[in-house]
Amino acid sequence: MTQELVIVVRHARRALALAVATASLAGCGWFGGSKDETFTDQPVEVLYNRALDDLGRQEYKAAAKGFEEVDRQHPYSVWATKAQIMAAFTYYQSNKYDDAIIALDRFIQLHPGHRDIPYAYYLKGLCFYEQISDVGRDQRMTQQALDALSEVAKRFPDSPYARDARLKVELTIDHLAGKEMDIGRYYQKQHQYVGAINRYRTVIERYQTTTHVPEALHRLVESYLALGVKTEATETAAVLGYNFPGSDWYQDSYFLITGEGTPAPEEKSSGGWFSGLF
Repeated sequence: MTQELVIVVRHARRALALAVATASLAGCGWFGGSKDETFTDQPVEVLYNRALDDLGRQEYKAAAKGFEEVDRQHPYSVWATKAQIMAAFTYYQSNKYDDAIIALDRFIQLHPGHRDIPYAYYLKGLCFYEQISDVGRDQRMTQQALDALSEVAKRFPDSPYARDARLKVELTIDHLAGKEMDIGRYYQKQHQYVGAINRYRTVIERYQTTTHVPEALHRLVESYLALGVKTEATETAAVLGYNFPGSDWYQDSYFLITGEGTPAPEEKSSGGWFSGLF
C-alpha cells in the first residue's frame, strides 16, 4: 500500500469515528437536537389532527405513531383517550391485529365506563374474526372470535354493534360446525366410524341451528349402516326426514334405508316406517 493511500485511509477512519461520536452526542442532546423532530412537544390538537390526516391517507404506520404520541405527550387530556381507541382502530385497519388487541385491552382496562367501551369490545371481536382460517386448519382463533363477539351481544345488546356481532356469532358457530364435519368426513373415509359418529353427533347436539345438521344426520345414517347398526340408522333417517323433509340429504338417507325414492307427501302421512317411529 502506498504512503498516500495509507494517509487517505487514516483520514477516512478518523472522519468516520468523528461522525459516529457526533451522532452519539447529538442523540444525547449535547447539540440541542433530537433523533426525530417529527414529534417534538406540540399542542394536542395539532398532533391528533395530523394523525387523523395520516389515517385518511391510509398511512397507517404514521397514523398509529401519531395517536400514540398524543397519549404520550398529553396523557391526561380527553384527546388522549380518543387517541387510544383510534390507535387500536389504525392497527386493525393495517391488519396488525395483535397490536390492535393489545391497545384495546389497555383501553378497556383504563376506561371501563367509557362510552366507547362497546366499540372497543366489538373491535376486539373483529380482530379475532378477521383471522379465522379455513376449516382445514386450527380453529382456536374462531373460538376466540365467538367468545368476544358473544360478549358484545350479551353485555351491550342495545349498542349499534350488537346486531352485527350476533350475525357474526352465527357465522362463527357455523364455521366451527364445519370443522367438526370436516374431521368427521375424514374419519369416515378412513373407516373409523366411531370417531366419525362422535363428530357428527357433536354437530347435531352443539350446533343445532347451523346449515350442517342435515348432512350430519345423513352421515350418521351412512356410518351406522357401515357398522351394521340398522336400527340407529333408521331412527336417524327418521329424524332427518321429520326436520328436513325436502332436503337432498333426506332423499339419500331414505334410499339407503329402503332402496327406494322418497314417497310423496300424502304417502308419508298414511303411515309406514317413518310415522311409526314418531
